[in-house]
Amino acid sequence: MQRFIKLLRKIADGVAGAMLATLFAVFIIQIAARYVFNLPVGWTQEVQATLWLWLVLWGAAFCLRDEDQVKFDLLYHMAPIRWQRIFAGLAAVSIVIAVAAALPAAWDYVDFYYRKRSAVLQVRMKWVFIIYIVFSVGLIVRYTLGLIAILRSPDAPPSRPSLHPPEEAR
Repeated sequence: MQRFIKLLRKIADGVAGAMLATLFAVFIIQIAARYVFNLPVGWTQEVQATLWLWLVLWGAAFCLRDEDQVKFDLLYHMAPIRWQRIFAGLAAVSIVIAVAAALPAAWDYVDFYYRKRSAVLQVRMKWVFIIYIVFSVGLIVRYTLGLIAILRSPDAPPSRPSLHPPEEAR
């Protein structure tokens, strides 16, 4: 199972890297078209905005480690291990419930955009915003796995929900 998760993590990082490289290439094309050839093109702005949206949500769902997140956890670290486990479990349950409850409304919103198209490339906006659904499902899976890990080891200090091993295990 660990091997499979490691493979998925590498794939997710590779997808994010490919999106970032494509974003950079489109940015260079936009600069060259505008300032070198004096021929501004509109499609580059649409591609950049879409790639940025996808990159941020993909990275947040699948690539960021728990340690990379900004947290206000002063009280959490001051609490005894038992309470840390309770806090971590409640946080995981709250996130899973909130994101799962919002998922049908999010899907309706994304599905509504099937009718609209982007201005230049004429891409259906549903395909631009579908990444939010992927992001939501990724969060649900991530925090469900974190909750299972918390419940499986009742004596160990809780590790926050993360699909990434600690830095020293890499």
